[in-house]
Amino acid sequence: MLRAAAAAAAVFPSRFAAAPAVAAVEEVRSPLLRVLGALRGGRVSTLGRRARSCSNSAGSDSEAAAAEAKAEDAVAAEGEADGKASSAIVPTVLRPEDCLSVIALPLPHRPLFPGFYMPIYVKDQKLLQALVENRKRSIPYAGAFLVKDEEGTDPNIVTSSDSDKSIDDLKGKELLQRLNEVGTLAQITSIQGDQVVLLGHRRLKITEMVQEDPLTVKVDHLKEKPYDKDDDVIKATSFEVISTLREVLKASSLWKDHVQTYTQHMGDFNYPRLADFGAAISGANKFLCQEVLEELDVYKRLKLTLELVKKEMEISKLQQSIAKAIEEKISGDQRRYLLNEQLKAIKKELGLETDDKTALSAKFRERIEAKKEKCPAHVLQVIEEELTKLQLLEASSSEFNVTRNYLDWLTVLPWGNYSDENFDVHHAQQILDEDHYGLSDVKERILEFIAVGKLRGTSQGKIICLSGPPGVGKTSIGRSIARALNRKFYRFSVGGLADVAEIKGHRRTYVGAMPGKMVQCLKSVGTANPLVLIDEIDKLGRGHSGDPASALLELLDPEQNVNFLDHYLDVPIDLSKVLFVCTANVIEMIPNPLLDRMEIIAIAGYITDEKMHIARDYLEKNTREACGIKPEQAEVTDAALLALIESYCREAGVRNLQKQIEKIYRKIALQLVRQGVSNEPTQEAAIVTASEEPNGGDSANKLKDETMEDPATENAAMTNADTASKEASELDLLKRTVDHDGNKDMEGAKEESADKAVEKVVIDSSNLGDYVGKPVFQAERIYEQTPVGVVMGLAWTAMGGSTLYIETTKVEEGDGKGALVLTGQLGDVMKESAQIAHTVGRAILLDKEPENLFFANSKVHLHVPAGSTPKDGPSAGCTMITSMLSLAMGKPVKKDLAMTGEVTLTGRILPIGGVKEKTIAARRSAVKTIVFPAANKRDFDELAPNVKEGLEVHFVDTYNEIFDIAFQSETQTETS
Repeated sequence: MLRAAAAAAAVFPSRFAAAPAVAAVEEVRSPLLRVLGALRGGRVSTLGRRARSCSNSAGSDSEAAAAEAKAEDAVAAEGEADGKASSAIVPTVLRPEDCLSVIALPLPHRPLFPGFYMPIYVKDQKLLQALVENRKRSIPYAGAFLVKDEEGTDPNIVTSSDSDKSIDDLKGKELLQRLNEVGTLAQITSIQGDQVVLLGHRRLKITEMVQEDPLTVKVDHLKEKPYDKDDDVIKATSFEVISTLREVLKASSLWKDHVQTYTQHMGDFNYPRLADFGAAISGANKFLCQEVLEELDVYKRLKLTLELVKKEMEISKLQQSIAKAIEEKISGDQRRYLLNEQLKAIKKELGLETDDKTALSAKFRERIEAKKEKCPAHVLQVIEEELTKLQLLEASSSEFNVTRNYLDWLTVLPWGNYSDENFDVHHAQQILDEDHYGLSDVKERILEFIAVGKLRGTSQGKIICLSGPPGVGKTSIGRSIARALNRKFYRFSVGGLADVAEIKGHRRTYVGAMPGKMVQCLKSVGTANPLVLIDEIDKLGRGHSGDPASALLELLDPEQNVNFLDHYLDVPIDLSKVLFVCTANVIEMIPNPLLDRMEIIAIAGYITDEKMHIARDYLEKNTREACGIKPEQAEVTDAALLALIESYCREAGVRNLQKQIEKIYRKIALQLVRQGVSNEPTQEAAIVTASEEPNGGDSANKLKDETMEDPATENAAMTNADTASKEASELDLLKRTVDHDGNKDMEGAKEESADKAVEKVVIDSSNLGDYVGKPVFQAERIYEQTPVGVVMGLAWTAMGGSTLYIETTKVEEGDGKGALVLTGQLGDVMKESAQIAHTVGRAILLDKEPENLFFANSKVHLHVPAGSTPKDGPSAGCTMITSMLSLAMGKPVKKDLAMTGEVTLTGRILPIGGVKEKTIAARRSAVKTIVFPAANKRDFDELAPNVKEGLEVHFVDTYNEIFDIAFQSETQTETS
């Protein structure tokens, strides 16, 4: 060390005036380097580059103070100190003017504080060579300056190392612009490869550039501003910095050695070094540290450092709380795991519990044991094979879970387990009548099915399809059939279903594989002969996963479902005893192969009389109870129900009627509550009711009788009985007590509230609009007496039947002007019917009135009202002919007449569909005379008597018969 100092003194004699003293200090401080090096290694793994830049700080400063006191005794140890030439803080004897120009080294991460080491990597070979040359020439000094961030970037956001690369590429003025003006004079202590270790000495400030490559700058040496050592504010700030460092020591052990070393030699530190020490060891932002480096006012520097170490203390506390929470969680989980493992071992040693695979196998065997006699042989064989496989598989393998789930489904199904059916037709008739009004044809078919099952002793599974408009009770009929037969009920809707796997199941190899709906049904109901309701079968979808309608063929075909094969189970299942009930709105939407396997039962809808009974006996009663309204509190009259049905709920079903009744009772409930009515039983009423029950009065005696056999409880029972009697007597006395003020007794108040509660809300046709709004439907009948050229027809819709007017008028007249114009959004079939009607009408008019040339010389406009509604269908031909003939002859048709039927070019009348719906529509419009095709006579005869009552029906084969009915004696027409 002395030899190196002598060599350097030859170049800078003034700088090394105190070389022996320095050597002595270096010699004394060198034993601490091994300790500080170990500390630096511990800090690197946690704090990264920041830790390396400030690792020796505490030890170096404190030992420097000790070394100065012992400098004279240390001269003798010169040889040992020569091998350990580096230290944390070297007391400098350099004068500021010694280094006036230095090579500028960019620091990308943190500034270098005086007295601290920092290793940096120099990738520029020219710059590295210049540093080596200076060190060889005993000028081992350079300027370390922190690099500024690029403009427009957020210094708090961590990005990739592209910025470092760009700094290495900068040269000259570009690099100078990116450097902070204030930096540190750094001694180059060692160069190993491209790593240069710097030791900070004092603050510098760049004044101008001397050389571009490598960047060399002129600098001014900065000194702290003068300050008063005895200033109380500075002392207090420094003591707070020391106190905060001690708090950090309690929260984190990372700085333990640094703080302990500092507190041992705190007297040797001056205030500027204390500020630099706190800023250097903090993990603050590099620009905050740069502010500390640039601050020359000692008090302000201490203040900035205090802020940084305070933040560091909060971070340490947060780190400690996070570590504690994670440690508690991990230790809790480990403790629970160890206890569970010990519990398993103890149970296994005592024979209380077996391993998982053995327990699973035992569970599956126990399940199948009860069904072993009824279970098919091929299923038992598969179960045994899967149980054997389960024992050979590892519990952690994916195949183990697949096998376990497969066995779970196989053993849970009700193999051969059939529920006892009830074949009592009288019982079934009673249940069907309780649940539904009317529907005699549907009930008759169900009773026929039950009768066949009674004669055979067993019921064969059938496929019944209930078709009809929405709201007629198709789904609830299926539920009633299950109740009548004492079968389990299961419903699933296939509306919009587009995946075959929902019916046939997935393959077991797929993740999340599940059996189909039928297997899930059997597991849910627990019997092999349930009633399965397949809802909305006419709305089946078809997607990329196959055609579900085709997959239903195997499920619904009585010849195939004996051996129904689910893709998941892969064993045949007997579904022949299952009764399938399907529902559909329009059977034309059901694929023909599927429709062929069903027995269609059509539910046309309800006439007004049937709706009145349903509303009164079912809907109104259930809705009133659901709303918590008592019969004496509200009443909906028959006139109101009739107006509701005819003006608001004209559709075939009763679902909308139920909604309107619910709407009425909700408003009634609100009206009653606003009046102060409450049907909730009070606590007093509940006690009185309990005491008035048949056994309530003898509750004490009953309790006594029940406990007499046990002498130990006899006294307690007597005490309870006495208490109950006492409470009852007190309650009775309270009921008879008169108010102290004499204003009104309790009974009078109850009578008044009772009088107020029994005020009945009556809903009549006059105030119905206040509850359900204005009428939705107007009368379908537009004309009381149809004028010339207008005839009422009958139509069928998915919502039921409706009346339809055909109107014809003359547009213009002239020789050869005969033509036909059609409006009313008619479909192709109705357009063709109009053309046929025009031709047939000309022929009939020529036969009846040969001299009438109306069709030859008149342009006729035929219109069907309600043009926004699409209309199509082959049943309006005879109505169109009658309308045209009425216009041609100038005669109106018979009053209260409606007709339906398709006409051929020769005048023959073809049969139509929807006889019941059209008859109901005619009755709704107060039609007295109906014309049907002769082929539909049997359909009309099958209708209920209340539907046919009061109607004059004519069945015709040719249009000439309709002509005679529609255009009767002129006298009758004029009179009407």
